[in-house]
Amino acid sequence: IAHISGDGAYSAARDRVTGALAALAEAGLSPVGDVAYGTWEEGWGRAAAGMLLDREPDVDAVLCGSDQVARGVLDTLRERGRRVPEDVAVMGFDDWQVMTTGARPKLTSVDMNLEELGRSAARALFEAIDAEHGRGVRTVQCRVVVRGSTAAEA
Repeated sequence: IAHISGDGAYSAARDRVTGALAALAEAGLSPVGDVAYGTWEEGWGRAAAGMLLDREPDVDAVLCGSDQVARGVLDTLRERGRRVPEDVAVMGFDDWQVMTTGARPKLTSVDMNLEELGRSAARALFEAIDAEHGRGVRTVQCRVVVRGSTAAEA
Protein backbone atom coordinates (compact mmCIF):
# COMPACT_ATOMS: atom_id res chain seq x y z
CA ILE A 1 0.00 0.00 0.00
CA ALA A 2 1.49 3.31 -1.09
CA HIS A 3 0.51 6.65 0.42
CA ILE A 4 0.22 9.84 -1.62
CA SER A 5 -0.54 12.77 0.63
CA GLY A 6 -1.30 16.43 0.38
CA ASP A 7 0.93 19.25 1.57
CA GLY A 8 3.05 18.15 4.55
CA ALA A 9 3.04 21.71 5.88
CA TYR A 10 -0.57 21.13 6.95
CA SER A 11 -1.30 19.29 10.18
CA ALA A 12 -4.22 17.56 8.43
CA ALA A 13 -1.78 15.90 6.03
CA ARG A 14 0.63 14.91 8.79
CA ASP A 15 -2.16 13.59 11.02
CA ARG A 16 -3.65 11.52 8.20
CA VAL A 17 -0.25 10.05 7.40
CA THR A 18 0.39 9.26 11.07
CA GLY A 19 -2.96 7.48 11.31
CA ALA A 20 -2.45 5.57 8.06
CA LEU A 21 1.02 4.39 9.06
CA ALA A 22 -0.25 3.32 12.49
CA ALA A 23 -3.10 1.34 10.90
CA LEU A 24 -0.69 -0.36 8.50
CA ALA A 25 1.65 -1.26 11.36
CA GLU A 26 -1.26 -2.59 13.42
CA ALA A 27 -2.20 -4.81 10.47
CA GLY A 28 1.39 -6.03 10.16
CA LEU A 29 1.94 -4.19 6.87
CA SER A 30 4.60 -1.79 5.68
CA PRO A 31 3.98 1.04 3.25
CA VAL A 32 5.40 0.81 -0.27
CA GLY A 33 8.20 3.39 -0.34
CA ASP A 34 8.10 6.73 1.41
CA VAL A 35 4.98 8.84 1.77
CA ALA A 36 4.78 11.24 -1.18
CA TYR A 37 3.85 14.79 -0.11
CA GLY A 38 2.60 17.42 -2.56
CA THR A 39 -0.34 19.69 -3.22
CA TRP A 40 -3.98 18.82 -2.61
CA GLU A 41 -4.71 18.78 -6.34
CA GLU A 42 -5.53 16.23 -9.02
CA GLY A 43 -2.39 17.25 -10.91
CA TRP A 44 -0.25 16.19 -7.96
CA GLY A 45 -2.11 12.89 -7.78
CA ARG A 46 -1.39 12.25 -11.47
CA ALA A 47 2.30 13.14 -11.14
CA ALA A 48 2.80 11.20 -7.91
CA ALA A 49 1.08 8.11 -9.31
CA GLY A 50 3.34 8.24 -12.35
CA MET A 51 6.45 8.39 -10.17
CA LEU A 52 5.07 5.60 -7.97
CA LEU A 53 4.38 3.29 -10.92
CA ASP A 54 7.85 3.98 -12.34
CA ARG A 55 9.40 2.94 -8.99
CA GLU A 56 6.91 0.28 -7.89
CA PRO A 57 5.12 -1.12 -10.95
CA ASP A 58 3.49 -3.91 -8.92
CA VAL A 59 1.85 -1.65 -6.31
CA ASP A 60 -1.63 -2.96 -5.58
CA ALA A 61 -3.14 -0.21 -3.42
CA VAL A 62 -2.84 3.55 -3.02
CA LEU A 63 -4.15 5.53 -0.07
CA CYS A 64 -4.54 9.21 -0.90
CA GLY A 65 -4.58 12.21 1.42
CA SER A 66 -7.63 13.68 -0.29
CA ASP A 67 -10.27 12.83 -2.84
CA GLN A 68 -8.77 15.34 -5.29
CA VAL A 69 -5.39 13.61 -5.11
CA ALA A 70 -7.13 10.26 -5.56
CA ARG A 71 -8.90 11.46 -8.71
CA GLY A 72 -5.51 12.27 -10.21
CA VAL A 73 -4.19 8.85 -9.19
CA LEU A 74 -7.17 7.20 -10.92
CA ASP A 75 -6.38 9.16 -14.11
CA THR A 76 -2.77 7.97 -14.22
CA LEU A 77 -3.67 4.37 -13.42
CA ARG A 78 -6.19 4.37 -16.27
CA GLU A 79 -3.64 5.96 -18.67
CA ARG A 80 -1.09 3.30 -17.71
CA GLY A 81 -3.54 0.46 -18.34
CA ARG A 82 -4.02 -0.47 -14.69
CA ARG A 83 -7.55 -1.54 -13.76
CA VAL A 84 -9.14 -0.21 -10.58
CA PRO A 85 -9.89 -2.09 -8.35
CA GLU A 86 -8.78 -5.32 -10.05
CA ASP A 87 -5.08 -4.33 -10.32
CA VAL A 88 -4.85 -1.41 -7.90
CA ALA A 89 -7.26 -0.34 -5.16
CA VAL A 90 -7.52 3.40 -4.52
CA MET A 91 -8.95 5.19 -1.49
CA GLY A 92 -9.41 8.91 -0.96
CA PHE A 93 -10.07 11.02 2.10
CA ASP A 94 -12.83 13.61 2.76
CA ASP A 95 -15.75 11.86 1.02
CA TRP A 96 -16.36 14.96 -1.07
CA GLN A 97 -19.39 13.81 -3.05
CA VAL A 98 -18.61 15.73 -6.24
CA MET A 99 -15.23 13.97 -6.37
CA THR A 100 -16.21 10.51 -5.14
CA THR A 101 -19.37 9.91 -7.13
CA GLY A 102 -18.04 11.60 -10.27
CA ALA A 103 -14.95 9.38 -10.35
CA ARG A 104 -14.79 6.29 -12.53
CA PRO A 105 -14.95 3.94 -10.79
CA LYS A 106 -16.66 5.68 -7.89
CA LEU A 107 -14.11 6.47 -5.21
CA THR A 108 -13.92 4.78 -1.81
CA SER A 109 -13.21 7.49 0.75
CA VAL A 110 -12.95 8.31 4.44
CA ASP A 111 -15.97 10.31 5.63
CA MET A 112 -14.84 12.55 8.49
CA ASN A 113 -18.43 13.07 9.68
CA LEU A 114 -18.13 16.84 9.29
CA GLU A 115 -21.76 17.42 10.27
CA GLU A 116 -21.17 15.91 13.71
CA LEU A 117 -17.78 17.61 13.94
CA GLY A 118 -19.48 20.98 13.40
CA ARG A 119 -22.17 20.23 15.99
CA SER A 120 -19.53 19.15 18.51
CA ALA A 121 -17.48 22.29 17.88
CA ALA A 122 -20.55 24.49 18.34
CA ARG A 123 -21.45 22.72 21.60
CA ALA A 124 -17.89 23.19 22.88
CA LEU A 125 -18.00 26.88 21.98
CA PHE A 126 -21.32 27.42 23.77
CA GLU A 127 -20.04 25.51 26.81
CA ALA A 128 -16.93 27.69 26.91
CA ILE A 129 -19.05 30.86 26.62
CA ASP A 130 -21.28 29.62 29.45
CA ALA A 131 -18.17 28.70 31.52
CA GLU A 132 -19.20 25.05 31.52
CA HIS A 133 -17.05 22.05 30.63
CA GLY A 134 -15.76 23.42 27.32
CA ARG A 135 -12.25 22.02 27.62
CA GLY A 136 -10.61 18.87 26.43
CA VAL A 137 -10.31 16.89 23.26
CA ARG A 138 -13.44 15.55 21.62
CA THR A 139 -13.32 12.88 18.97
CA VAL A 140 -15.79 12.25 16.20
CA GLN A 141 -16.08 8.82 14.62
CA CYS A 142 -15.04 8.59 10.97
CA ARG A 143 -16.05 5.85 8.57
CA VAL A 144 -14.89 4.38 5.29
CA VAL A 145 -17.47 4.65 2.52
CA VAL A 146 -16.74 1.70 0.23
CA ARG A 147 -17.30 2.29 -3.47
CA GLY A 148 -15.99 0.85 -6.71
CA SER A 149 -12.34 1.88 -6.38
CA THR A 150 -11.71 -0.79 -3.75
CA ALA A 151 -14.48 -3.29 -4.48
CA ALA A 152 -16.42 -4.33 -7.53
CA GLU A 153 -19.44 -2.08 -8.04
CA ALA A 154 -22.80 -3.80 -7.90
